[in-house]
Amino acid sequence: MSDDATMRDYVSNELDQREQTGHDVAALRPEAAADLDQDQLADLLARIEAAPRRSFGYHEPDELTAIEAEFADDPDEVPAFVSADRLLAAWRGRVAGNMLGKPVEWGVYWTRARLREYLEAAGAYPLTDYVPAPAGLRERYELRADNWEQTTRGHVHGSCRDDDVDYTILGLHLLEKYGHDFTTQDVAEEWLLRLPYHQTYTAERAAYRNLIEEIPAEQAARRRNPYREWIGALIRADIFGYVNPGRPDLAAKQAYRDARLSHVGNGIYGEQWAAALTASALVADSVRQAFDRSVTYIPQRSRLREAVAVVTRIHDDGGTWEEALADADRRWAGYHWVHTVNNAAVIAAALLWGDGDFTRSIALTVQGGLDTDSNGATVGSVVGAVLGTAGIPAHWTDPLEDTVRSAVFGFDGVHISDLARRTERLAAARVS
Repeated sequence: MSDDATMRDYVSNELDQREQTGHDVAALRPEAAADLDQDQLADLLARIEAAPRRSFGYHEPDELTAIEAEFADDPDEVPAFVSADRLLAAWRGRVAGNMLGKPVEWGVYWTRARLREYLEAAGAYPLTDYVPAPAGLRERYELRADNWEQTTRGHVHGSCRDDDVDYTILGLHLLEKYGHDFTTQDVAEEWLLRLPYHQTYTAERAAYRNLIEEIPAEQAARRRNPYREWIGALIRADIFGYVNPGRPDLAAKQAYRDARLSHVGNGIYGEQWAAALTASALVADSVRQAFDRSVTYIPQRSRLREAVAVVTRIHDDGGTWEEALADADRRWAGYHWVHTVNNAAVIAAALLWGDGDFTRSIALTVQGGLDTDSNGATVGSVVGAVLGTAGIPAHWTDPLEDTVRSAVFGFDGVHISDLARRTERLAAARVS
């Protein structure tokens, strides 16, 4: 998703976005498939954006007050506290989970069936370590050419640069510079100062482009951005949970101010949910306790809530992981493999069937397909936060060599332990 989108890309993805949010665009699809020039595509895009909304069975507001009115009551009153060990484990878990998913991050190609086929051929299903890359299989399958030599088993020496970790680092810097009351405008300024344009993707790149064109931060999510409900905001969430241990309500508020720069609707909700997850995980006694608490911070009449609720019901009724993801495939058919809603189902399934085991949890995440590295990072972060460093087997963390590569200006080569110490200072100030 790194290339600049064409007008045809915008038209295609905007059609999907409008259809998924209840707009009547069916009559425009044949026209979108025609051989149109740039002016005709621009005219078609304008008509797609103006398409009327038909009946829509969800209630998905964008403003914070209206979103919070859709939250359920938080069932827990777990005391807030700061654990340096659990914060370090959350950071390590995020990086390790991200690295596990990177060589197979291409949801169109790496379906669950192909992932299983490849891993079985490599003698590595289910996963218990980083993805193997034996020479004979590399010639038959398409591991990510831009990173497999740094992210597969036996080749990991420090982390490989990735936006899923860049945004966690950038969020830490944002909080250190502006404090807990940062604004969406502050987020915009730090993107422009610290993050290279071509290291952003989908919704973030669309918003970044709008900022360069001097569109106000409050409007940047909505102009020529068909990716506004994709997973980009969810991957930015964890730092807001890290600095608010035991306070998912505060984490969700901060996540909102970050998310609204580039996302609307379920894109925002995804970041709020992930922030609530990590905030809850840092004080929870179990992954399930953190998961159950976090779900109260998803608007109850949203598609995201439905996706997570259905997976939970299948799990609690004794169904299998495979059944849950097959249901999600049917329920969210047509959603892009980088959309928030279908990826949330993969995350929820991994957390529930992973049953508090770090290796099993991140393995199920990546074996679930879709946005493998983003989902792996989130699940690794949450489970690490619950278990602490002793709960993450050394074969996941030792190859990281306590080092992160990053595109964020001033942070390349930073130590994971240093990031955790800096996070601890912010969290301690919040809790005190």
